[in-house]
Amino acid sequence: MSSSIFRRHVIRMGAEKDAQQRDPIMQTGTAYTQMTLMMNADRRRLKRIQSFERKASVKREMLPNYAPWVAGILASGKGQQDDVTMRVMLWRIDAGDYHGALDIADYALRYDLNMPDKHTRTTGCAIAEEIADQAEKQYAAKTPMPLDVLTRTMALTIDEDMPDQVRANLYKWLGYAQRDNNQPQPATCSWLRALELNDRVGVKKDLQQLEKYLEKQQETATEQQNEPLR
Repeated sequence: MSSSIFRRHVIRMGAEKDAQQRDPIMQTGTAYTQMTLMMNADRRRLKRIQSFERKASVKREMLPNYAPWVAGILASGKGQQDDVTMRVMLWRIDAGDYHGALDIADYALRYDLNMPDKHTRTTGCAIAEEIADQAEKQYAAKTPMPLDVLTRTMALTIDEDMPDQVRANLYKWLGYAQRDNNQPQPATCSWLRALELNDRVGVKKDLQQLEKYLEKQQETATEQQNEPLR
């Protein structure tokens, strides 16, 4: 077994052991403390970088170091507050590992974990807002976020409390993904819901165009049904 594989194994075993503890995993000298120290050092490195694009690239380099820890927590965790794992969730979103982030989100919401200190948002709000913001960026860059990411995010956060504007924005980008994946009717429903939550969400023109398209489709289908048999 190579040293890197052994190290990953040790980290995962440490995570699983800490995850089994009933008390908060904050004792000095535990694997959690070691991971916290590593993350603090990485955060200091990130703080020195001004470019958001460069930050995302560096996070992609850092994230494999935390993968064994997260795997151990998700496999054996019992819902202890874990700021390391919660920050990894945010970093994965920034780095484009959306399903990896949502795996953590599923765990965090199931056990009602809080966001790390200095984060004022609820966990559900943070997940919805961060994914929607990334969807907007990717849409502008003409590399749309996969539909299944937005669908999964909506399913995970549908019962979570958050500002209406945040949920409206998630519905907005879900609607664009649905429209672009040949799902015009679901897209219409998503955009209508977005407007119910925030009438300035910015989908009115696209919604009107989509409704006209659906009306034309319905008219064509009706005409074909009424054509006499030959």
